[in-house]
Amino acid sequence: MYESITYDVIMNRMLAKVIESNPDIDTREGSLIFDALAPAAVELQLIYIEFDVILNETFADTASRPNLIKRAAERGVIVYPSTTATLRGEFTPSSINIPIGSRFSLGGLNYFTKSKTSDGNYQMQCETAGIIGNQFYGVLVPINYIAGLATARLAEVLIPGEDEEATEDLRERYFASFETKAFGGNKTDYLEKTNALPGVGSTKVTPNWNGGSTVKLTILDSDFNKASSALISAVQVAIDPTQDGQGLGIAPIGHIVTVNTPAEVVIDVTATITYDDGYGTSIAITQAVSDYLLELRTSWADQGSLIVRTAQIETKLLAITGILDIANTKINGVANNLTLSAFQIPTLGTVTA
Repeated sequence: MYESITYDVIMNRMLAKVIESNPDIDTREGSLIFDALAPAAVELQLIYIEFDVILNETFADTASRPNLIKRAAERGVIVYPSTTATLRGEFTPSSINIPIGSRFSLGGLNYFTKSKTSDGNYQMQCETAGIIGNQFYGVLVPINYIAGLATARLAEVLIPGEDEEATEDLRERYFASFETKAFGGNKTDYLEKTNALPGVGSTKVTPNWNGGSTVKLTILDSDFNKASSALISAVQVAIDPTQDGQGLGIAPIGHIVTVNTPAEVVIDVTATITYDDGYGTSIAITQAVSDYLLELRTSWADQGSLIVRTAQIETKLLAITGILDIANTKINGVANNLTLSAFQIPTLGTVTA
């Protein structure tokens, strides 16, 4: 708004005022009056620059992250904090008792035993918050000696860790708060509160799914994959632990809430590909299909149902360097699009090309 107010503009305005009061005074560069006004013009220009910064920081669509967080908080929209990953640890011999709180390391990160789920299996919590806690599997090294321990390894992610909410995601939630009002167990309320729970990536709300006052929350984890039983249990406890309408969790009194996750449909893709000279089958082909299916899962909560399209797969593959043409594209052996139900998500199988 003030980008036109430059040093030269300010200086010329001040010199014009001097000449207006005394036309005979010397205002050339290097003159006494010029040199006296120049520092003031610089400072005034800096003030106008700050005016622009303040103006941008005032409004949510242009505010930087720190001030966007403050602006959003005025609407009760609080930035989602980073969370730590919970993983499944496998220990042998299975009869060994690992003390709760025992610490292990892997890949530069540390983990500790959170709870025992079965013989030889423990929930492990990463000590470092963020998605980095989801990325390492394999042999765990005990930080303190544990008598009788033969092997220890991380096997799978149960509840993914999340980074602090991205700036643009927070901005989107802030503006969305003006469109629909979250109140006492309406759909928006369930979406906001469930998606804010650690490890939850998206939620689909089904009201009256098993009679009046029943609500079904179908969730994906923060990597937009099928939720683990541990995550489903954690969300169930947070929302409605007793499932009797007593309102002992987030759900309001009278609501009986069931938490589940969609079924996975394995997607196998076959295609005949023509390569440019010097190119051949590449891991990028499988990655392109995997990325496309992730895009679909990311949008799952906002769609009635998902459609896996052969044309979209071909478009993704044609964008890979070295691929000239694609023909005979089939999904699960059929040369047609695959329509999933409202509670199904696609997951990668094999890609043959």
